[in-house]
Amino acid sequence: MLGRMHLLFDSFWRAAVYCLRPRVMFLSLLPLLLMGGLFLGLGYLYWTPATEALRLWLETATWLGSISTWLTSLGVVKLEAVLAPLLLAFVVTPLIVVISLLVVSFLMTPTLTALVANRRFPTLERLRGGSMVASVWWSLTSALLALIALLVSVPLWLIPPLILVLPPLIWGWLTYRVMAFDALAEHASREEREEIFSRHRLPLLGIGVFCGYLGAAPSVMWASGVVFIALAPLMVPLAIWVYTLVFAMSSLWFAHYCLGALKALRAERAVDRRAKPVDLPAATSMPLNLEHDRP
Repeated sequence: MLGRMHLLFDSFWRAAVYCLRPRVMFLSLLPLLLMGGLFLGLGYLYWTPATEALRLWLETATWLGSISTWLTSLGVVKLEAVLAPLLLAFVVTPLIVVISLLVVSFLMTPTLTALVANRRFPTLERLRGGSMVASVWWSLTSALLALIALLVSVPLWLIPPLILVLPPLIWGWLTYRVMAFDALAEHASREEREEIFSRHRLPLLGIGVFCGYLGAAPSVMWASGVVFIALAPLMVPLAIWVYTLVFAMSSLWFAHYCLGALKALRAERAVDRRAKPVDLPAATSMPLNLEHDRP
């Protein structure tokens, strides 16, 4: 356990230092430009129509209409005008998180893992236990499971503490699944990857959850006031930038941790092989042909 904690904190500060490298900063621009252009275009085309559709749908809700009428009679702004963009932001945010993670995983993680491997683990043998097809399949299925979990857990978000717990936990689980697999895909065999996942499941999940909470900052902005919701089309690029940096940081953290764990696992197995006694073949006894002297 002490060894895992040392590896956890050692890999964290190394990942933080690597984030300051110009190459890493330059690599983070590509997902930012790609995601920013995509969501700015979609927001320009669909944000206003989607908000209007949500507002009209909310106005048809009987219970909400009664509350809105009462608030309007008191001089308060109509509830639908505030609630519609808020709901839309909460619907769009999980999609931004998942797509940002997948984009960083596909565009940055292989390069960042190679950077860590070449600088810290140049002699670590590459067994290539995870192909590109396997990595894509693993990432997409994990993302689908995370989106299903988010959708199923939405009713629980109405309980005040759970909205601050469930989404970061789900995002953390997704980050752990995707980043840990990609960090080991090139160097570890399938058996080694499964062994590391089994031994280091809690530290790896902890890294993912920590990064999930770091990535929850834009969600806190949405929930902090109407001003941020009104500026949502402009705040989305900032949110994507935050997600890109967080996932780049987590990619480096997983690379340092997983490759360090792989090196330790191979060293441990090498010691075990040397310590294992070698079974020597039993010595064969040669029959003795004794010739008795004749009298």
